[in-house]
Amino acid sequence: MRQAEVVRPACDARAGSRVRAGDPVHGVVIPRPPTCQDLLISSSLHIYVEICKRCPSKVRVMRVLPRATLAALGAAVLSAVLAVPAVAASPAPATPDAPAAREAAAASCDTPATHRISQVQGSGDATPLAGQTVRVEGVVTGDFQRSDQLSGFFLQDPRPDSDPATSEGLFAFARDTFKDVKPGDRVLVTGKAVEFNGWTELSPVTAVDVCGTGTVPALPSTLPGDGLERVENMLLTFPQPLTVTDHYNLGRFGEVTVSAGGRLFQPTDRPGVDPGEQRARTLLVDDGSTRQNPATLPPVVRTGQVAVGLTGVLGYGFDTYRLQPTRPVAYLDANPRLPKPFPVIGNVKVASFNTLNWFTTVGSRGATNAEEQRRQLAKLVAALKGIDADAVALMEVENNGQTALQTLVDAVNAEVGAGTYAALTHPYPGTDAIQVGLIYKPARLEPVGEPRAAQDPVFSRPPLIQTFRRAGGGQPFTMVVNHLKSKGSCPAGDGPDADQGDGQGCWNATRVKQAQALLGLVEDLPNPLVLGDLNAYGEEDPIDTLEAGGLTSLTKRFVPAPLRYSYLFDGMSGELDHALAGRQLLKRVTSTTIWHINADEPRILDYNTEFNPPDLYRPDAYRSSDHDPVVIGLTLPGGKG
Repeated sequence: MRQAEVVRPACDARAGSRVRAGDPVHGVVIPRPPTCQDLLISSSLHIYVEICKRCPSKVRVMRVLPRATLAALGAAVLSAVLAVPAVAASPAPATPDAPAAREAAAASCDTPATHRISQVQGSGDATPLAGQTVRVEGVVTGDFQRSDQLSGFFLQDPRPDSDPATSEGLFAFARDTFKDVKPGDRVLVTGKAVEFNGWTELSPVTAVDVCGTGTVPALPSTLPGDGLERVENMLLTFPQPLTVTDHYNLGRFGEVTVSAGGRLFQPTDRPGVDPGEQRARTLLVDDGSTRQNPATLPPVVRTGQVAVGLTGVLGYGFDTYRLQPTRPVAYLDANPRLPKPFPVIGNVKVASFNTLNWFTTVGSRGATNAEEQRRQLAKLVAALKGIDADAVALMEVENNGQTALQTLVDAVNAEVGAGTYAALTHPYPGTDAIQVGLIYKPARLEPVGEPRAAQDPVFSRPPLIQTFRRAGGGQPFTMVVNHLKSKGSCPAGDGPDADQGDGQGCWNATRVKQAQALLGLVEDLPNPLVLGDLNAYGEEDPIDTLEAGGLTSLTKRFVPAPLRYSYLFDGMSGELDHALAGRQLLKRVTSTTIWHINADEPRILDYNTEFNPPDLYRPDAYRSSDHDPVVIGLTLPGGKG
């Protein structure tokens, strides 16, 4: 889970703590928002004074002092550090008579509940008792009390009321230093009912009394449901298979998104995708923790894998419901890795691959240090070795002449044999920081003529054009390598390139102009094959423009719809990487595939060293980029090999 919204204001947000005015902190109620000097008094014989400065990790722990000294010292530090009166809460600060004082002050199990949990929850989106002190009874269903967890626990009424719109669960913001509970404890809890950024809970909690044991069965649930507010904070189980659809924050916050009914797709990638319906069948699975970049991760999963029997308590935060698992999540490998692409039929194999900023200039884009560069290169080499194409169109190669491209070729040849690949020189790479490139096997293909490039100013990264034929002659074909304008870095104002709210993102008008310019380029080319990262999904205007101009999408023609994606964004798969053939060449295309080595893989497996757990890195093809390579098989007459 991400760090809570309220943190110590002068501290690094990654290490912030969820402390709010009125919260009991180790037996002391903080009557104002915390500053960088917060007194934390434990219920044992320690006093912790946290000197925050810039980071809460700078903590001074005072040594154990005699009991006789603690009371006076605690009062002195309270006055000096907080400079405001503190209100005692249960349990009280440690004093010689603390056990007796706590016993006298705390509400006992004989003090009944004032409200049922369902009354606190209400039938709407927010508690109808906001700001009121209530006492509720329930069974603990989820224990996340440690400060590196959620700093509280979930409890649930084992006797549901008759209103299906009211939840029977509640979250109590009470750390284990206040009162340590465990699942199955029957508890009476006193606290203030609040809506903490949309999450109904008790905070601050002033009393927790364990009064026996009990059981609450997990409520069987399915997605899409009738809304999750009615089961907020309750123990749920999902018997249906739920597919992993997003893992962007797996490494950073321990989050994974799952969905019923299989993978989610971009609405502009294919017909019939309903964004609202897709949202209704998704659920975020959290790790019950506020840690960022934790050393211990949940299972490292690929999109397409399936969770069965998912069980946990349903919290809320950062504008979404979050299932906090109460038992380990088991994933079925319904989307296994492929060590190589599906074989393509034909006597010529070509491919397209976005390298995700392959730079030899360290610290510009891509790798930020020499170690990362070494790791990135090893993964790219493994990917190109696995693709094993006769020619590969490349995107996002540093625009520094031939340096970056030749370095990549040399590294690949060191693995597959000297001279196996050669790099073409882009005659007009443009002024962007990145360029497109093209490498090929001289033993398999012969360039026909010199490389050419589009010089239309509509292209910030001019397409590279090269005609090939098989070694020894035969029918030529022409590769047109592209990287169209991205959807990001939106322009100012509301012009045609602004986001029109139609799902196509920014700069769509420019991409359409680029597609129109491409159609003009290929008119006189022999057997054109337009390929690359077009930054447009399959049903967007630029692709429609190319198809209307006589080009045919090879992935739409040959790749089954469930496998037709090359990129993952916001939990939805889609195809940004395309291959489109002219009418005559289409007759020679025998197969096309997409090798899913990147889009399905979590980013914590990439070459970066800043936050990724070091033991996860492998010098293999998986997460060598964020785009999947597209591989095309051609059967061309003539030539040899």
